[in-house]
Amino acid sequence: MRKTLLATAITAIFALSACSDNSAPAQVENTPSAAETTEVTSTNPFFKQSSLQYQAPDFSAIDDDHFLPAFTEGMAQHMVEVEAIANNEAAPTFENTLVALEKSGEMLTRVSRVFYNLIGTDSNPQRRQLQSELAPKMAAHSDNINLNPALFARIKTLYDNRNNLQLDAEAIRLVDVYYERFVRAGAQLTEQQKTAIRALNEEHSNLTTQFAQNQLAETKNIAVVVEDKAQLAGLSAAQITAASTAAAAAGHDGKYLISITNTTRQPILSQLDNRELRKQVWEASAFRGQSGEFDSTPLVSRLAQLRAERAELLGYANWASYGLEAQMAKTPQAVFDMLGSMVPAVVENTKKELADINAMIKQQGGDFAAQAWDWEYYAELVRQAKYDLDEEEVKQYFEFNRVLEDGVFYTLNRFYGIRFEPRPDLPVYHPDVKAYEVFDADGSSLAIFYADYFARDGKRGGAWMSSFVGQSHLLGTKPVVVNVMNIPKAPEGEPTLISYDHTTTIFHELGHGIHGMFSNVNFPTLAGTSVSRDFVEFPSTFEEDWAQYPEVLANYAKHYKTGEPIPKELLDKVLRSRSFNQGYDTLEYMSAALLDMEWHSLAADLPLQDVNAFEAAALKKHGVDLAAVPPRYKSTFFSHSMGGGYSAGYYAYMWSEILAADAYAYVQTRGGLTRENGDHYRKNILEVGNSRPTMDSYKAFRGEEPTTDALLIRRGLKTNVQ
Repeated sequence: MRKTLLATAITAIFALSACSDNSAPAQVENTPSAAETTEVTSTNPFFKQSSLQYQAPDFSAIDDDHFLPAFTEGMAQHMVEVEAIANNEAAPTFENTLVALEKSGEMLTRVSRVFYNLIGTDSNPQRRQLQSELAPKMAAHSDNINLNPALFARIKTLYDNRNNLQLDAEAIRLVDVYYERFVRAGAQLTEQQKTAIRALNEEHSNLTTQFAQNQLAETKNIAVVVEDKAQLAGLSAAQITAASTAAAAAGHDGKYLISITNTTRQPILSQLDNRELRKQVWEASAFRGQSGEFDSTPLVSRLAQLRAERAELLGYANWASYGLEAQMAKTPQAVFDMLGSMVPAVVENTKKELADINAMIKQQGGDFAAQAWDWEYYAELVRQAKYDLDEEEVKQYFEFNRVLEDGVFYTLNRFYGIRFEPRPDLPVYHPDVKAYEVFDADGSSLAIFYADYFARDGKRGGAWMSSFVGQSHLLGTKPVVVNVMNIPKAPEGEPTLISYDHTTTIFHELGHGIHGMFSNVNFPTLAGTSVSRDFVEFPSTFEEDWAQYPEVLANYAKHYKTGEPIPKELLDKVLRSRSFNQGYDTLEYMSAALLDMEWHSLAADLPLQDVNAFEAAALKKHGVDLAAVPPRYKSTFFSHSMGGGYSAGYYAYMWSEILAADAYAYVQTRGGLTRENGDHYRKNILEVGNSRPTMDSYKAFRGEEPTTDALLIRRGLKTNVQ
């Protein structure tokens, strides 16, 4: 859930889905015999609650063959429970309808959370095949619930009388959330319209699954193989060794393999001296998914059209209008206004950066204008000239384990009083994953946390947080949370030294982690990170800035060999350089956010779009069409947008950053890293989940709505608050 997406972060299918983006299956096929059922039930770990602490999955007992029987039985059980609720002859009450729904689907939720987490972190051909098989069934199962007229009638009765039911505020919030979910899923449509939306939902589920699988396959398929070691000039010895090891593992003995990360920009481009190789790497990234076996261009065109058709059926002008109604932003125009107001200043700043880069190219003897594959390389030279900063030198002070334990864990202990204790006895799903038990300030056990930080085959790109078990007082469950990243792991026996960007990402993802772990609500539907997309990135972004807090830095930014603290002069350069290249960083993000909004502002009666032509027109329309600064994600690998989770929602990172920057600045006026501040923030933001409107939560913490002043300072576009 970094600059990738939270929706990918929450891949698990919950017992009741708002729409088919997180949908679930319908009819059960091939009913087994009694003997077969007994055998499957006795050996399948998903047929009962895990006996491990907090129902953490027993990965040592889980086999891929367990998933399909558990999904099949889980769907069947869930549908029986839902039908019993819908057809209850007793008058609808909060207990016999919504509480009953909150308790339903236990097995389906259990297997879904494990399966969809593993699809993202440790995929294999069998799991991908099952994902494809499940997609239409999951969509149909969700529709069978959300479009059930008898069930909706009970929910509507409760909604219409919610203020007379003597419910507390959280229960009333649950009534509101359920009613909105069902209406937005199509519960008020005619039977003919429901039939149409079921078909669209099934197609949508199939296409988003195919899009995700294409991405995973392409990432491996487009890795660049280098034969001549001399072409790798500029890389460190450790990077070259890692490239050699990766090539050998992929069957290219004696060669070197450069993996492609999930964004258009490739970090390795800042180091490669060879311009032709830089171009090759950039093109492998930028043109992925546009041809060949894993061509996603027809998927992108149809997904945009399909979402527009769904929105029209539900009474909206376009998918963006439908999606944003339930967010803090409320309307597409609010997003276009927010982003558009920043475009002139950001473009102007970016053009100044481009001028500096072109000047550096000439200074280095080049006779060409900067292209997209040149930006990172020459920007690094400009950075070094301006700040005399060597990224490889910086990494010596950011050793992975020290960053995690003496940086992030230390910060969370100081701010909230919690501590992380390793739990090597708990089984994990991959040897690189480490389990921890999290203890609260009073010594009580709070949660289980899995740390999965290193890149590998079978893991999708990016960084995110998800849950294997969610918190709920009603269900008596405590959180079991996972953080996932794609940090290149050092060769065996060597320390993993990371960039400052990776450092802040670890802080970021544990911001999501504690949002899940601190959840303190009754109902699972309202727990933890189950908030609007343009609020969910606020707690994670808020945690990022503690990475540069003086007390925290002094505790973890130490040389990996000597233990000496990072020299003040070098640290000052690192922190000053954070505002460097902000034009580029902001523009590539805004371009992607605007592209996402344009795709989802299409009307349903428009024909399928040519992907490349549409992209070019969208960027030109908003004045962000700088060839040297492509969008952070292009459409054919834009999983936030086309994958469904953040469709018409990629803007949320900047919207949330406004909240985060304002909150962090406010905390500094109250003493900074103190338990008093941490407890106040925890109580009003992290514990409440979606149990009240998110702006109400922010104002309870801050005392007022946020302004953009702190954001501009955070991005180096303003030096002081006016």
